[in-house]
Amino acid sequence: MLTLFHHPLCPHSRFVRVAMGEYGLNPMLVEERTWERRHEFLALNPAGTTPVLLEEGHPAVPTAAIIAEYLDETRGVALGSHRLLPVDLAGRVEVRRLLSWFSDKFYTEVSSPLVTERVLKRLMTPAYGGGAPEPDAIRAALSNIKYHLDYISWLVRTRDWLAGERLSYADLAAAAHFSVIDYLGDVPWHQDEAAKNWYARVKSRPSFRPLLNESFPGMAPSRTYADLDF
Repeated sequence: MLTLFHHPLCPHSRFVRVAMGEYGLNPMLVEERTWERRHEFLALNPAGTTPVLLEEGHPAVPTAAIIAEYLDETRGVALGSHRLLPVDLAGRVEVRRLLSWFSDKFYTEVSSPLVTERVLKRLMTPAYGGGAPEPDAIRAALSNIKYHLDYISWLVRTRDWLAGERLSYADLAAAAHFSVIDYLGDVPWHQDEAAKNWYARVKSRPSFRPLLNESFPGMAPSRTYADLDF
């Protein structure tokens, strides 16, 4: 039995959901509002962040990066040549480098401020940090998207996928983070055809469909969010 504590617009949670889809896993999903600081959830992850994976007979596995390693260690061999974390040292380093790029750098500069300011602050009470969005934070995040798109474009012009010749955690993490921004309609896909085509390839995978079929209460997705031919 697998249980994933997540939030629908948490890009780290989305990455894990897509990764588990690539492994053919279908966990029970439990939506967690981390700002409420539930004691039961904090017992699983004292940091109070999503995602957290529970598997019967094993300790709780917190954070997207650790869950990705856990899935590779417990199920990676079964994927054979489609393993999401390569077996060679150089390949593993590159996937982990890009995983950190999107999970840390892109999250700090783009996905976290946009989701927080445009969505989460509407859900939080003032006691939990809710309130009016900060326009400067939104403007900075929208500006930062552009050079991340340029970087993706450079990568896919020199490789088949972000980290090399095969789909990896790097692609799933990057696409998961872009998906929350795409839901809001804030990605300027017209800026670069190479980056757009890369996202379309990941977006078209069966593991991505559950995300595209969901909508967040009170906020409809952008017009092209679920369109595979956007």
